[in-house]
Amino acid sequence: MLTLIAILLLSYLIGSIPTAIIVGKITKNIDIRQYGSGNAGGTNAFRVLGWKAGLFVSLFDVAKGVFATAFISQIRLDTPPLDSAWLMILAGVCAILGHTYTIFAGFKGGKGVATGAGMIVALYPIAFLICLLIFALVLFSTGLVSVSSISAALGLPIVLWILNHFRSFSIEPALLIFSIFIPIFIIFTHRSNIRRLLKGEEKPFEKLILLRRRK
Repeated sequence: MLTLIAILLLSYLIGSIPTAIIVGKITKNIDIRQYGSGNAGGTNAFRVLGWKAGLFVSLFDVAKGVFATAFISQIRLDTPPLDSAWLMILAGVCAILGHTYTIFAGFKGGKGVATGAGMIVALYPIAFLICLLIFALVLFSTGLVSVSSISAALGLPIVLWILNHFRSFSIEPALLIFSIFIPIFIIFTHRSNIRRLLKGEEKPFEKLILLRRRK
């Protein structure tokens, strides 16, 4: 039981590192949650802090998910009550929860997309690449990060189910089960975006819109 407690706690703490808030303070001496969308994630960092800071925030948030899922899950203080697949999933989940509800910033963090992506990188990189392609295609066609994130999340269980039917791939049943809940969580964290979408008020990335017009 000590192993499980240590994995869950450390994964949550790693996920809780408020990357966008720290970078906002260092680069512009602001609380990024008071600007743009009010979210402490990579998308708002791109908008408020610039592309370099946004890229750093996004990659670091992905790394949090990778580190928790791939490495913290391997801690062994005693005999764990669950197999390694479930430990990896639980570590990734705690990192996502830490990112979304960070203890270091009043439990107000990002929306879990980048850290969730890092979790999928560690668990099944091929599925991540396919979902990344879905994200990129939707982003380029709509300019909306929220729609792209939700689309990629909805695509994950479908991608895993399809891959599992090929002989050269073998997906852990635990991952197949868990993948169903990822879209639900992402939709929940994007509920404010969905409300803005329904009202026609969701703002796209202006540079992507200009690029599409030039095409």
